[in-house]
Amino acid sequence: MRFTTYERIEESPLRVIKKNGERVRFDRDRILHGMLRACEKLPVSMVDIEEAVMRVEGRCQGEYDREVPSSVIGSLVMDELRQLDQVAYVRFASVYREFKDVGQFMSELETLLDEDVEGLDVSGLPASEGGATRSSEAAAAPVDPGLPPDSGDGS
Repeated sequence: MRFTTYERIEESPLRVIKKNGERVRFDRDRILHGMLRACEKLPVSMVDIEEAVMRVEGRCQGEYDREVPSSVIGSLVMDELRQLDQVAYVRFASVYREFKDVGQFMSELETLLDEDVEGLDVSGLPASEGGATRSSEAAAAPVDPGLPPDSGDGS
């Protein structure tokens, strides 16, 4: 008979400080469940969701010694969902921020749309893909709306 022991670093469990002041054990499954609900019926892979959960958990454990406010976790989840899928982000935000009426919901959508437009170049492509930026749009020559856009191939 052979006995084997495995050593593990014993970590003090991270606690979550809820809105009402109650302290509960950090539970990554709750984060996963919330993100899965937000991404339900959307084209977001399980791998992407798992990776996002791992980033949230890693940041909580890396930036907080023993206790992390639930508001921080919610903000981290919202940041991750914003990157994954905007519909998932809005779904989660509507529950997390407890929208009281359509006006609050619309305000969040407008913010999201404004941020989305700022990240696009004049052709509608993300500026990171080498397109022109909004600041260069003003310097561009005026385009006759009656002509087709220049294909860039010299014809």
